[in-house]
Amino acid sequence: MTQLDPRAAMHLSDAAVSVEIETPDMTLNIGPQHPSTHGVLRLVAKVDGERISSVDPVIGYMHRGYEKLAEVRTYAQITALVNRIDWVSGFANEIPFIAAIERLMDLEVPERAQYIRLILTEMARISSHLVFMSSYPLELGAATPLMHALREREHVLELLESVTGGRFHPNFNRVGGVKPAAGGGSTMKKQSQDLPAGFLAATRDAMDSVLAICDDLDRLVTGNELFHARTIGVGVIPTAKALEYGLSGPNLRASGVKFDLRKVENILPYDGIDFEIPIGQNGDCFDRYFVRNEEIRQACRIIQQAIDKIPSGPLQAKVPRILKVPKGETYVRAENPKGEMGYHVISEGGRIPYRVKIRSASFSNLSILPWILEGELVPDMVAIMGSLDFVLGDVDR
Repeated sequence: MTQLDPRAAMHLSDAAVSVEIETPDMTLNIGPQHPSTHGVLRLVAKVDGERISSVDPVIGYMHRGYEKLAEVRTYAQITALVNRIDWVSGFANEIPFIAAIERLMDLEVPERAQYIRLILTEMARISSHLVFMSSYPLELGAATPLMHALREREHVLELLESVTGGRFHPNFNRVGGVKPAAGGGSTMKKQSQDLPAGFLAATRDAMDSVLAICDDLDRLVTGNELFHARTIGVGVIPTAKALEYGLSGPNLRASGVKFDLRKVENILPYDGIDFEIPIGQNGDCFDRYFVRNEEIRQACRIIQQAIDKIPSGPLQAKVPRILKVPKGETYVRAENPKGEMGYHVISEGGRIPYRVKIRSASFSNLSILPWILEGELVPDMVAIMGSLDFVLGDVDR
C-alpha cells in the first residue's frame, strides 16, 4: 500500500472537514442622497452576503408640513400648495381637493370645465408615466429610452403650459371651475375666457405622437431580454399583500386587482368615456412597468374621446367673491398617476379650513418596501424601488 506524503495527508484531512464560518450581517446605508432612491429617502439595510436581511426606510428629510400650512391658508391659496405634493403630476393633485370644497359648498361645475379638467388630468398622467418610462430603464442600464420618452413629454408639457401658464405647478383649478386660459406662444393665441386657439387639434396630434413612442418603447424595452432578466419574477407582490399594505394605482393593478377610481368616483366625467383598466399577472417589476405603459395608451384614448365630447359653455359656476365654506367635513379621492390621492377636509365655516388630512399615493405605496426587499438580492434593490414609482415630496408632504 502506497504511503502518502505527510503534508498531502494533512491536506486531505483538512479538506474532509467542512467548516462554516459565521459572518455578521453588514449594515448598508443607501441615501438619503442617492439617484436610485428617487429623492431624499434613506434606507438602512442589513445584508447577509448578497441577500437583504431587513430594510428600515427613513423618511421625513424634506417634510414640508402641507397639512398644517393648510390651516393658515385660504382655500384659494391651498390650491398652490397641493399641486406641489407630487411635483411630477401637479395638475392631478388639485382635482380632489377642489372637488372636496365644491362638495361642501354644493356647487355644480359647468360641463365644459369638467371636460377641461379631465383632459388636463390625463395629460398629467401621461407626463408622470413618461418620467417613469424614461428613468426606470435608465436605472437598469438602458439610456436610450430616456431621450425618446422625455421628448414626447416636452410636447405634453408645452400644451399644459399653453392652457395653465405653468409646466409643473399650474394652479389652474378654481372652486366652481377653471380659470381663463393663460395663452400660448405664437402658434396658440389666447381666446377670451377659454382654451387657447388650436389647443384641441394640437393635443390630438400630440396623442398620436405619444402612442407612437409607446410602440418605440415596446421595441426598445418591453421585449428586451436583458430587461426581462432584471424585472420578470423580481419584487413580486401577491394580490393579498398589495391589498394588505394599501397599495393603489398601477402598483395595485400590476398585482392583478382591477380597480380604478376613475370607474368608481364621479368627480370627473369618466362615465361617458370608454377605456380599459390594464392589469398584471404576476405583480413583479415587469408587470408594474407594463401596466404604466398601457395606461399611457389608455390616457391617450381618453383624451381623444374627451376632445370629441367637450361641449361649449361657461368655465365657472357662480361663486361668491369672498369664498367661505359652510361648516362640515368630507373626503374626496381621485385616481392620480401614482395611485389614490385623497383629501379629508373639515370646515368650521369661513375662509380657512379647520383641518386638511392628505392621503398621498406614494406614502402608502412606499410602506411595502421592508416586506418586498427582505430576502432579495442587493443588485435587485434598485429595480424594485424604481418599479414602485414614488416621489418623496408625496411621501414627506
